[in-house]
Amino acid sequence: MAQEPTRTARIEARIAPDALAVVKRAAEITGRSVSDFVVAAAQEAANRTIEDTQIIRLSVEDQRAFAEAILNPPPPTPGLLRAAEAYRSLIKASQ
Repeated sequence: MAQEPTRTARIEARIAPDALAVVKRAAEITGRSVSDFVVAAAQEAANRTIEDTQIIRLSVEDQRAFAEAILNPPPPTPGLLRAAEAYRSLIKASQ
């Protein structure tokens, strides 16, 4: 049997009575306490939010364009060549 993690932190929130009624009903349906339900829902929402900001989703067309650019990059522009030379000079000077 899996052991539940020890809970050592506490949060508080104010909630409208009608919202609390919905949360209580959902907790009852899932067989959880209100506290367990709220913690699980908050953790799921937090994970989804983090995932949404860390994963880049591209359309099939954009995936192809990205792969094409990686496999067949365009030649460097004059500005990029100047920046690379400036970087090399900076690195040499700091050694």
